[in-house]
Amino acid sequence: MIWSDFHFYSETLDIQTAAYVLLPEQMHAGPVDERPLPTLYLLHGLSDDHTMWLRNTRIAQTARRYRLAVVMPAVNRSFYSDMVHGARYWTFLSEELPRVMETFFPLSRAREGRFAAGLSMGGYGAVRLGLTLPDRYAAVAGFSAPLRLEEAVCEPHNDAMHYRELMNIFGTPEGLIEGDGNLGRLAAALDPARAPKMMLTCGTEDFLYQANESFVAEFGEKFSIRYLRQPGAGHTWDYWDQALVEALAWLPLERLENVW
Repeated sequence: MIWSDFHFYSETLDIQTAAYVLLPEQMHAGPVDERPLPTLYLLHGLSDDHTMWLRNTRIAQTARRYRLAVVMPAVNRSFYSDMVHGARYWTFLSEELPRVMETFFPLSRAREGRFAAGLSMGGYGAVRLGLTLPDRYAAVAGFSAPLRLEEAVCEPHNDAMHYRELMNIFGTPEGLIEGDGNLGRLAAALDPARAPKMMLTCGTEDFLYQANESFVAEFGEKFSIRYLRQPGAGHTWDYWDQALVEALAWLPLERLENVW
């Protein structure tokens, strides 16, 4: 894979930001394939940055089996949202980032060539993309995702820091529950005929397991969600590396031949 450490100025965020970009190499002599590349927007978790997928998983080795570009953006601890007290990361993710990437790299601009996936907070962002912009993404996948984030502001809180952090992002509990950050609300409103393909995975020992079970119980049949439970797995990179391999095999991608 070709690896680009891409730095650029974001007009939405009003800062310099970065993304890792992986592109497939042409492994044999012959005519250059000039077709736009199917693209996976691969989103990081709450305590991570855009470098962590490359550092902690086999994403480069896994992706090289397919004709696929991978874009890994940096979004800090934003929950991929336009923050009430902070920057407009949802606008950055949903509007500016694809526009910039598709300008500088030979990436697909068509729905059938766009996918999103992520772990934990990134899984939330990927599913939100699919539920909010179903006409732009053909498939989305969430690994150990907080799919019931709205419930986190309704229960007695042991983690005051994370509660304050969510309030900085969404403003008030009602702002999360009644707004577009509520994935359950988005899923209930979406016509399944318009929805992208969805894949969700979670380990049975993950603290977000019950949230995934609840979301799939309510919406799994509606959207024909592919749901994978991993007995004994927790909120770990070992599990997300495995989930990533399964997700790429699930996506409608062209498999390359003679890849070692």
